[in-house]
Amino acid sequence: MQTLRSEHLTLEVLPGLGASVLNLHAASGRPVLRAVDPAAVQTSSQCASFLLVPYSNRIRDARFTFGGQAVQLRPTTKNGLAQHGDVRGRPWQVAQAETGFLRATFDSRDFADMNWPWAFTAAVEYRLHGPHLDTTVSLVNADTRPMPAGLGLHPYFARGIGGTDPTLEVDTELMYDTDERQLPLGAARPVTPAEDFRRPTPVGQRQIDATYTAWNGVARLDWGHRALTLTADNVYSHLVVFTAPDGSLALEPVSHATDALNLAAQGVDGTDLRVLSPGQTLAGTVRLTLEGDWSGMAGDEVTRG
Repeated sequence: MQTLRSEHLTLEVLPGLGASVLNLHAASGRPVLRAVDPAAVQTSSQCASFLLVPYSNRIRDARFTFGGQAVQLRPTTKNGLAQHGDVRGRPWQVAQAETGFLRATFDSRDFADMNWPWAFTAAVEYRLHGPHLDTTVSLVNADTRPMPAGLGLHPYFARGIGGTDPTLEVDTELMYDTDERQLPLGAARPVTPAEDFRRPTPVGQRQIDATYTAWNGVARLDWGHRALTLTADNVYSHLVVFTAPDGSLALEPVSHATDALNLAAQGVDGTDLRVLSPGQTLAGTVRLTLEGDWSGMAGDEVTRG
């Protein structure tokens, strides 16, 4: 485990498990992302945040067509999907580590069983400065052929179980209708009032698993006396909002729609699937910023087991 510290934040990263974030705490010890017991972690899904590379979220039936060729991946979910890329459970190499900075790298050519037919490299940089955590992810096409590509982060935020639930504010205009496997049925459509978080709205007891787009790259959680703002580069054109079973809230900045590989092949507009030429890079930064009073006991906000 690598630990980064600043005056305001402490970050724990597991390079050997996808360079995932184990925990992120304010200086007081209060969890910013969901609190994770290191002894209980066996997969990246149990971490506070993990990386989505070389695509984000779900691929229908783990197959798609690209460049006129059918591509079949190994399903990675019980309902036959390929999900969340193929780097989050694999070891990354630490390239640079300092008090408030970590850079880790990944090369798909180091693994014979990669669930992706194109060679690629990736890097992540975590940087603490002031009340900010900046996470920069980059993906490079290391193949000789054009490669479909995507990026994403999957952070789970502590909400305040047993205390004050924050309001959520996200300036998004569109979202996708989905089927029983949370796969989009077509292009995004305007949000309804019940789906609209453009004004601060408590999440409450509602269950959400939705992909939004046409957003301004900002999401905000506000407890009244303290707040947290997520700011994403333009490459992250979509945001997945997910109320996790443990009571935390996932706000996932991603560079394309769920199942964009199949939607794009069907001619659906607005999926933002990227295609990288050999040697080309896709990259973006997400910033988390603490505002207000983050003092308090470390254990006053825990997630349900």
